[in-house]
Amino acid sequence: MTLQIAIAQLNYVVGDIAGNARRIVAAARQAHAKGARVLLTPELSIAGYAAEDLFLRPAFTAACDEAVLGIAADLADLPDMTVVVGHPTGGSLRSRSVAVQQRFNAASVLRGGQVLATYAKRELPNYQVFDERRYFAPGQGVCVVEVQGVRVGLLICEDAWFEEPAALAQAAGAQVLAVINASPYHVGKENERVARMAERARAVGLPLIYAHLVGGQDEVVFDGASFALQADGRLAVQAPGFQEALVQVPLAAGPQGVHVDADPAQLPAPREAEAQLWDALVLGVRDYVGKNGFPGAILGLSGGIDSALVLAIAVDALGKDQVRAVMMPSPYTADISWIDARDMAERLGVRYDEISIKPTFESFKAALAPEFAGLAEDTTEENLQARIRGTLLMALSNKFGAIVLTTGNKSEMATGYCTLYGDMAGGFAVIKDLLKTTVFALARWRNTHDPYGTGREPIPERIITRPPSAELRPDQTDQDSLPPYDVLDGILARYMQDDESVEAIVAAGYERAVVERVTRLVKLNEYKRRQAPVGIRVTHRSFGKDWRYPITSKFNETARGKNPP
Repeated sequence: MTLQIAIAQLNYVVGDIAGNARRIVAAARQAHAKGARVLLTPELSIAGYAAEDLFLRPAFTAACDEAVLGIAADLADLPDMTVVVGHPTGGSLRSRSVAVQQRFNAASVLRGGQVLATYAKRELPNYQVFDERRYFAPGQGVCVVEVQGVRVGLLICEDAWFEEPAALAQAAGAQVLAVINASPYHVGKENERVARMAERARAVGLPLIYAHLVGGQDEVVFDGASFALQADGRLAVQAPGFQEALVQVPLAAGPQGVHVDADPAQLPAPREAEAQLWDALVLGVRDYVGKNGFPGAILGLSGGIDSALVLAIAVDALGKDQVRAVMMPSPYTADISWIDARDMAERLGVRYDEISIKPTFESFKAALAPEFAGLAEDTTEENLQARIRGTLLMALSNKFGAIVLTTGNKSEMATGYCTLYGDMAGGFAVIKDLLKTTVFALARWRNTHDPYGTGREPIPERIITRPPSAELRPDQTDQDSLPPYDVLDGILARYMQDDESVEAIVAAGYERAVVERVTRLVKLNEYKRRQAPVGIRVTHRSFGKDWRYPITSKFNETARGKNPP
């Protein structure tokens, strides 16, 4: 007995129900022609993941239900082909004050023009970027389907992270587990997934097939890399990451039961974390720009490390002809900044323009002079320069249609070292989830690698080695306002990403005054982050859906147990 299972690791689009259905049908026919008799599609493949409050609209769920029936009908001429389709189904009892979910995150098994079975996800994640309990009720059943003598147990994503759903499938006679998934990427997630699924395979003594989504959806990226494991947890099949693939998983029966009949020598070599991170950022930009119909992207190129990294990512994502860089020198812009900006634009072959903000800056100061009489220049004048630049970029965006890519990083977003309606003005924040130390590391990695064939060493070395500066006043450096980035980022990683307390961070060797200052800045600048553009999530804790803190709050953990002032 043998059975070939295919995985449709495709870039489904949220809300493109008809388009997603067509792609599933095409993948099923292609897989069938290659000998497969089962096709697995990812979690909620009909709807796209995550459709958020579209799930609350009855018309949306009804359209998904109709599409599932349409796929079954379209494939009725392949009576021996079984297709698993992820979709929402059901509804909710809603009033203006109460909602009781009767909607399920489901997977239907289609064969011979009919729906053979529908399984509802049992375990609903409600952490990090997940809000599934807002939209779905937990399922209660078990689904085991026989295909060519092999009993396939169906699970949906989070189900496989817990013991009970897999054990129930095994008890119902499953000989192999098929897990359909939409699991957002963050650094290290791929290895974590494989390790947890290996635990699950070993616990039930069954091989496991993990079918995963690929593509960017607003702030999250899905990395593909679908895989299959033997019953002892060994990796048997591994699909490429960050690209579409129709993956074949051959199964065979042996003395010990069903196993994956694949040569482990054909497994791809593990990829370094920086390569995966770069792919995630590139895919995030490409899909956000492409799926939303922008003709290209534009960014302010300052001669600094952040805008340089964003430009390199954008060119790898979109191609040089769809990217435009604008240098906007001020009275405080050093000559090396525009020299390096020109150099980088030439290396990557993008359109490059220079628009001086000096006349506009002087005009603004003159207009405000009566109001500011007798007052020294301060951050007000610094922010004016940033806002002039933001206005110019948005004007170019409005005129030509290209989306503005902002260039702020996570360290800046955390501490408020950014200007509302200035460098924060734009449509998509490419590196908002990269700490500054990661920005430097990734720039160095990209200068020694050329994963998309756009050229090695796109970033001039001086951009990487010179001290970072906003160049909004004479001789300014970032460290005039912030702790050294290795210290700052160490504190932010512990406090913001890992939820460590101030006391624990101090105990780890950081100076108390610096820790208290940094955590205070994080608290004070929530109002800025709420107004920042959406950006790509690449860590397990980003400023976005992962981070939901009140703007107005008097809580101060460093003051607990002390008398109020």
